[in-house]
Amino acid sequence: MAQSLLRWRGTAAVLGAAGLLALGMGAPGASAAVTPRIDLKVLVVDNGAGQVGAITAELKNEGVPYTTVDLGDANRPTINATFLSDTVGGVPRAKYQGVVLPNEAPFGAGSAEQTALEAYEKTFGIPQVDAYTWAHPEVGLDYTDQNGGWSGVLDGQTTQVTAAGTTGPFRYLDGLLTFEDNDPAVPETYGYAAHPRDGFTSYLNAPSGGSMLGQYEHDGRRELVVTFAYNQYQKQFKVLARGIVDWLTQGVHLGQARNYFSVHVDDVFASDARWDSQRNCTPGDIDCAGSDGRDSTTPIRMTAADAAYAAQWEADHGFTLDMVFNAGAGEEWKSENGGTDALTDRLLADKAKFRWMNHTYTHLFLGCVQDTTTVPWTCSKNADGSTKWVSRSDISAQISDNNNWAASHGLSTDRTELVTGEHSGLKTLPQQPVDNPNLARALSANGVKWTGSDNSREPEQRSVGNGVMTVPRYPMNIYYNTGTPEEMADEYNYIYTSKADGGSGVCENSATSTCLPAPLDTATGYADYIVPTEARTALGHAIGNDPRPHYVHQANLAEGRVLYPVLDKVLADYKAIYADNAPLQNPRQSAIGTELQRRTDWQTALASGRVTAYRVGNKVTVTAPNGTQIPVTVPEGTTKQLTLGTAAFGTPYAGERNDWTTPELLQSAVKLNLPA
Repeated sequence: MAQSLLRWRGTAAVLGAAGLLALGMGAPGASAAVTPRIDLKVLVVDNGAGQVGAITAELKNEGVPYTTVDLGDANRPTINATFLSDTVGGVPRAKYQGVVLPNEAPFGAGSAEQTALEAYEKTFGIPQVDAYTWAHPEVGLDYTDQNGGWSGVLDGQTTQVTAAGTTGPFRYLDGLLTFEDNDPAVPETYGYAAHPRDGFTSYLNAPSGGSMLGQYEHDGRRELVVTFAYNQYQKQFKVLARGIVDWLTQGVHLGQARNYFSVHVDDVFASDARWDSQRNCTPGDIDCAGSDGRDSTTPIRMTAADAAYAAQWEADHGFTLDMVFNAGAGEEWKSENGGTDALTDRLLADKAKFRWMNHTYTHLFLGCVQDTTTVPWTCSKNADGSTKWVSRSDISAQISDNNNWAASHGLSTDRTELVTGEHSGLKTLPQQPVDNPNLARALSANGVKWTGSDNSREPEQRSVGNGVMTVPRYPMNIYYNTGTPEEMADEYNYIYTSKADGGSGVCENSATSTCLPAPLDTATGYADYIVPTEARTALGHAIGNDPRPHYVHQANLAEGRVLYPVLDKVLADYKAIYADNAPLQNPRQSAIGTELQRRTDWQTALASGRVTAYRVGNKVTVTAPNGTQIPVTVPEGTTKQLTLGTAAFGTPYAGERNDWTTPELLQSAVKLNLPA
């Protein structure tokens, strides 16, 4: 493996020295070429194709600096030697460490721009990704049927990451990769496969045995050849994207990527209202007509057995749930049910097995004072016509009372974290277009820095004020008001079927969803359709370098325990794809908030043009605006230059090391030493 990685990363140094001498760029009279400076930035040549867009999205997602040249722009720069390289302080400089092209020769074979680009790649040892092309000899593939030649739809096909892939740039994968097949009636991915010629190393083989992804070394250059179509949202691209970037950058680049999955369970200790399948609404909701103030269904609440099951499930799966709790709601339930509560007793007995997060004491709505005499509700008004807001003292009491209860019962919490009931207090369109002006001060007074928000409403992190930031959370399509698979399927049918099929019809004119072709069988629809659909969505987030947490409710751990089949599938599908060196990260909300804020700050620094990063031989130097956390990914064995001495850099993940970092004391730049 060491020899394979050395070959992968060392080619640039060999080609660079030879190429510089060939072009007369060595120092006059010197016996060896000057080691060039390679800037840590990628050049993207874009023709508007989805494959180039997918790789560009991955570069941005990881935080890798890049420059885009739009082939459709009449005013674009000309690709020539001046555009690609120059000299800095007497040292030859390559302005880009890697090049992404739509195909192997987008400027035309033999054209001036294509020739300039190829000369640049030879001179400095710069790798090139051919984002999508067909299998043919010009990219090192012999397209004949008897040698694995094949073309067609790849939906549902299981491909093989080769030994060269799992010991090289795709070393974070186990080997098998099944292409998505979300709709059997619609072709989703087309590809070509063929037998490798001399100089071609396959990283991904089709079921036919031919290669669909591999490295082609020829004429002093290296290309990563991709012969299947994809977009940035498909599972197979997300899985392979990290390796494509690592190959392109020789494993040394700004930015980083990990896989994340955290699940918040809201309303713990409380109960949740149950869906009424007869009236197709939830009693207690103001738009559930005909209840006459009376519940027509029994609320859903976990039992002690459910709590014990949750603790055992965590132990069996090596995964920690975040229990987002309302202690006051639990105390109310206890007082209304004979003064004892087996659920609370069980959860407290197992308290060390879970993570705990404040969800306010009684789940009070913390925005405007709601006027529920209208449907939908509206904000109540003061006599002068201004909005009537829940007071700062009431918000503060909801936070502090829950904190105090937790402390008195030995729950370990992070008081910088909070999720308000229904994400209330934050703006809620259309009724409440602004945050409760009392919210930020109440949160700050209680030490809150990170408050949960609904990603479906506000997908970007933002400031609430007073140093408090949101943490967008993905709502899982496992409804808070369902405790059984049958209830889940019934409510799902109502939301996602047409009026003609007995549904709400909301899906008929929706820009974000489509109607089911027919209602699900309520006896089997949850397991057969909803579970795989929701697991696919959650896994897509997890493998997309997206740390945002998902949220469900305590009702989903009760009765039919509908959450677990989804979690089981997410974890099993993940394990089937990834090697042990790339475990799912399971951070708590404060760590997620910090990660999102650092990413925003990093993108701001890149946009300002104030980041400089380059490699000279095995030395990496990075400067950024003062105080900016810098994300860096490097090979195992990399060390960081300290004020005195060196230390291993970063933390291991996916066969490499990455971390956020800043210059050491008395230093103006981050300085790293790559392994020889």
